[in-house]
Amino acid sequence: MNPFYLLTSEQTRQVESATIEAGAASAQLMERAGASVAHLISQIIAQQSEQAQKANTPFTAPPILVLCGPGNNGGDGFVAARKLAEAGLAVTVGLFGNKDGLTGDAKLMADLYAGDIHPASPALLQGAGLIVDALFGTGLSRPIEGELATLVEAVNRLPVPVFAVDIPSGIHADNGRVMGVAVRANRTLTFITRKPGHVLFPGRAFCGGTEIAAIGVPDAAIAAVKPNLLMNDFQVWSHAWPRPHLLTHKYDRGAVAVLSGGVANTGAARLAARGALRIGAGVVKLLSPPATLMVNAMHTTSEILRSVADVAGLKEELSDTRLGAIVAGPGLGLGAELPEKIGAVLKSNAIAVLDADALTGFADNPADLFSQLRPTDILTPHAGEFARLFPDLNPESLGRLEAARQAAKRAGCIIVYKGGDSVIAAPDGRAAINGNAPPDLATAGSGDVLAGFIAGLACLRHADGRTMSAFEAALGGVWLHGAAGHALGPGFIADDIPNAVPVLFRKIFGVGEA
Repeated sequence: MNPFYLLTSEQTRQVESATIEAGAASAQLMERAGASVAHLISQIIAQQSEQAQKANTPFTAPPILVLCGPGNNGGDGFVAARKLAEAGLAVTVGLFGNKDGLTGDAKLMADLYAGDIHPASPALLQGAGLIVDALFGTGLSRPIEGELATLVEAVNRLPVPVFAVDIPSGIHADNGRVMGVAVRANRTLTFITRKPGHVLFPGRAFCGGTEIAAIGVPDAAIAAVKPNLLMNDFQVWSHAWPRPHLLTHKYDRGAVAVLSGGVANTGAARLAARGALRIGAGVVKLLSPPATLMVNAMHTTSEILRSVADVAGLKEELSDTRLGAIVAGPGLGLGAELPEKIGAVLKSNAIAVLDADALTGFADNPADLFSQLRPTDILTPHAGEFARLFPDLNPESLGRLEAARQAAKRAGCIIVYKGGDSVIAAPDGRAAINGNAPPDLATAGSGDVLAGFIAGLACLRHADGRTMSAFEAALGGVWLHGAAGHALGPGFIADDIPNAVPVLFRKIFGVGEA
């Protein structure tokens, strides 16, 4: 099974149903899920005990409070409580709801638990040293309110570790939104695969670290739901990353053109150009208006400068069939010629990576841009630019994932909806959520470098002439952008990001070593 699949709550239900139809007992799946939770907690407590022994300090296992809800998530909690008690740990169980109202496997597991079951209330939290949140899992469909909200808020105020079963109660599994209030967990153990809500904000911030436990679901059951959503990781796209071979010429590696703007706005284009070079493009041409040629010349060395006086000159430069990708928009300006310039870009044979002004310039008539786009073109909007192009696709109501998917379908191209949880969506429905971007990337010019990364990857060629697909290039660019931020650490600026790439490549691909 691909460990980077993300299944929605409905897909997860379908997978579980198929597993049960194939002969597995539903109670057996619940038993495995709860046992996995107990095993993780037991491991953590054992590690704490070991550390205390090494430090020659006294250690007492924390009293564990398992909060169970009325559904299957609560059933997982009852199993975990039973297993933890059997391991000799002090366990208290609180049930939100009435035990007489439990049905199915949840009732079975509650009956198998030999200890007392108390009403779940804030008063029950007193004395707890560790809390297991098994109130509501991926099936939650309405906001947490009233007494339950009071309980959740009390859990969040308590300064003890919280472990969430499947997903923190109150987080929507499919879009990461907070349903009224939500439990803030230190760690989350989910089953089968991660869900979108584990990776999308704000849900990701409530999960702590998320781990996956296998509960015996066959790969065929997962494949049957045709998952088309991934958590972005270098293992997802790195198979397509081309390495230069011994006879490689610079144009064999791929060529990128970057459009520069006016005198006061040349920096953004240079950041994109340097990003494309560092990520692997063999040639990067910086297409500069005559008035800005000297400014760009004073700040560039590896990029090839070209003077482009007008749209006719731009078309001539873009007629170079060796170009694999073009970056347009960073610092380009919003003049009257912008639509014509972008039209020239989109009529070329190269993949277009459009950002910043290339997007804002069509805010009054997005359909004009969409009608010219091709499936391999890539738009990289941040939240403001997304709202200008797709004013009716509100991520607050739809969720960022669904908004990006609908945007990609409408525009007919790949959308990189930038943010701490960037969503990459293709017009055919494929999508990925990125999870490795540090907050330090929120710095001016960072997005310009990203556009260059994506363009540089999109034009790279294998020895046989194959290139990464535009979707893979977008995935790779976004992931490497985040990885570069982590490699640099706090305090970096956009100029530093491309410089992190050589060391990063040595680390993750094992290349460049003697």
